[in-house]
Amino acid sequence: MYEQPRLLPAGDSALVVEFGNEIAPEINARVRSLTAALEAESLAGVVELVPTYRSVLLHFNPLVVQPKVLEQHLLDLIDNLGDLELPAPDVAFAPVCYGGEFGPDLDHVCEHTGLGAEEVIRLHTATDYLIYMLGFTPGFSYLGGMDERLATPRLKTPRTHIPAGSTGIAGKQTGIYPIDSPGGWQLIGRTPLKLYDPFRDPPVLLKAGNYVRFVAVSQDEYEEIAHQVKAGTYQIRQEPLSAGREAK
Repeated sequence: MYEQPRLLPAGDSALVVEFGNEIAPEINARVRSLTAALEAESLAGVVELVPTYRSVLLHFNPLVVQPKVLEQHLLDLIDNLGDLELPAPDVAFAPVCYGGEFGPDLDHVCEHTGLGAEEVIRLHTATDYLIYMLGFTPGFSYLGGMDERLATPRLKTPRTHIPAGSTGIAGKQTGIYPIDSPGGWQLIGRTPLKLYDPFRDPPVLLKAGNYVRFVAVSQDEYEEIAHQVKAGTYQIRQEPLSAGREAK
């Protein structure tokens, strides 16, 4: 983490506040703190906030707020971030049916890592994953904390179509595709949860700063949950993050 954040212009109507140059929970906590502080202030001229792993991008209207004025306000705000208490994180439990038609790359992950399928699933479901940021597609969660024994390179040739809910691994990362899209991650399973629904409020199911834990389910359980999700009767299980299970 930098001793002092870097303020970097991004064109004439955007500004980047960068807190560090690595993926780390303490840096991301600063990102979330600044985002929360700016959302609470509703500063005139700031039109959009885009939090990432290690920085916040602010889009602003230069006819309403001058860049130098905005920079000084940000520096004053950052000086007081230590007084801001973030909400206690929750863990959302995501059921996943591993392997088979839902996880066509599970065998490849086993071959690459030298682990058996049961061990891959055990390791993948043994972690509470911090949701660092959302992006790529609506509701795509960038998760941190995957066991490095599961690390597997992306596909050499990305697929042109991946079904929503597909759960995969790319390098040291894991995540869920929220909508049908192209992609190059190694698919090991699929969740019946609907991570993005434009007709729901809020439309994105998961939230940056919270956690996700994967839970292995059978195909019959998957189908039953999918039926409940479609009917709007499924309640995702959530609970406070247990002490000692913070992000790595």
